[in-house]
Amino acid sequence: VVTQAIADYIRIKASRPSGNGVVIGYDNRFMGERFAETAAGVLAGNGITVYLSKASTSTPALSLAIKQNKFTGGIMVTASHNPPQYNGIKYKADYAGPADPEIIKAIENFLGRGPIKSISLEDARKAGLLKDLDLNKPHLKFLEGYLDMKLLKKMKAACLVDVMYGSGNHLIETLLKGTSLRIKTIHSELNPGFAGVPPEPIEKNLKDLIAMMKSGKYDIGLATDGDADRIGAITAGGRYISSSQIIGLLLVHFIEDKKWTGAVVKTISGSFLIDEIAKAYGLKLYETPVGFKYICDLMIKKDILIGGEESGGIGFKDYVPERDGSLAGLLLLEMMGCRKKPIGRILDEIEKRFGKFCQYRIDMEYPDKKKAALFSRLKDKPPAQLLGKKIVETKTYDGIKFISEDKSWLLFRASGTEPILRIYCEARSEAGGKKLAELGRSLAS
Repeated sequence: VVTQAIADYIRIKASRPSGNGVVIGYDNRFMGERFAETAAGVLAGNGITVYLSKASTSTPALSLAIKQNKFTGGIMVTASHNPPQYNGIKYKADYAGPADPEIIKAIENFLGRGPIKSISLEDARKAGLLKDLDLNKPHLKFLEGYLDMKLLKKMKAACLVDVMYGSGNHLIETLLKGTSLRIKTIHSELNPGFAGVPPEPIEKNLKDLIAMMKSGKYDIGLATDGDADRIGAITAGGRYISSSQIIGLLLVHFIEDKKWTGAVVKTISGSFLIDEIAKAYGLKLYETPVGFKYICDLMIKKDILIGGEESGGIGFKDYVPERDGSLAGLLLLEMMGCRKKPIGRILDEIEKRFGKFCQYRIDMEYPDKKKAALFSRLKDKPPAQLLGKKIVETKTYDGIKFISEDKSWLLFRASGTEPILRIYCEARSEAGGKKLAELGRSLAS
């Protein structure tokens, strides 16, 4: 039903002709390949040429294929970081990034409006409407050209990569094969149940990676989510590096080590650390609602150096307007090589220069019918202070965010994909961050 709506959108409204074809990819979720084949049959049934990935792939590899081949669009069968019982479709537009709200609305308007036209894969191949395409090799080749491979080849460091049973597969290990870097990949076998852990690279889901990092055998730990567009990182010794800290690290790496320029994008749930770095270097900073589609829009229209989300999705200059978890991890390795220091020490130095900001997030099961009442209450009777600090600003353009005089803040947002309330906060110390998170929980109860 969804693919038929996409086919109708492509034939009637897409800005690039449908004759350019549509690429379809899938990750390691249950029945992913079968869903991808079903979508291929529907597109071919509508006379649209389909390029079907030869193997499970990542979302950034699919988006890169759209850019390199000038495809009309792309369908990625994935539920990204969501729990194993979920699956879904991401539609990528001809600009090689997440479909904007206008495109999504147009596709939704076609849902169920007409009969589903579908043909068998055999008939599609005979008609020349279905072709197999390797998405992973071109992605690897692009990354080789984007990174300083000479530097990486000389590095003597050990890296542990947790792909969380997702479609990051062995990409980082393959790219760095033959270098002096020692790479070990874990959780790379096929397991559509993800061993009972949602494939989201946040601290509570990375217990195995953190335990192995505490052994002292590795210099950095990297983790990618179900479709490998998000990143998580761990220092030697097992300290979790938040996504906002990763954005801060890579922003400094781009400015100081690579001498790149451009503006910066963060979402409403992003850290003040990013503000402080942008301010120190005189870079323009944009703030958007949560959702990479908003960052993508700015990456298309402006000269953006880096744009990222609190949830681990980060996009980079001179690429596609898309997140890439594997590339983000490789850039952290590159930064270590440039500075000849462990990632933990680099982070300590950056926090010493720009300030320490500790972020926390709580995900509460929260029925949709309760969400409206909560947000109404928070708007009508907002707290006057956060842990004794006066609230000086309130933002309501995505959820509701209270910012206090010392730049600590508390944000309430409803998940767009699950019956969950997300509570985000940031303080200048770990103890303060934990207290703020608990304050948020009590305000929502």
